[in-house]
Amino acid sequence: MGKFRIQPSSRALPNGAYGAQVSVASGRGSASTDRVMWFVPEFATPAAANQYALNEGVLWVERQTCKPILL
Repeated sequence: MGKFRIQPSSRALPNGAYGAQVSVASGRGSASTDRVMWFVPEFATPAAANQYALNEGVLWVERQTCKPILL
């Protein structure tokens, strides 16, 4: 998404549900940054966890790239 790379992932939890995480990276080489976010909700399937993480990653990028105009 633009200069950002969004990578959602899921992990199995001990209770049989799935957790969600997303990595939002930008830049290259020594100027690169990577923000990793874990989420509290639990999901019935890995696909549901991945979709949630992707949506949250996109929202985070949108908040970072949409700067308010101050009058």
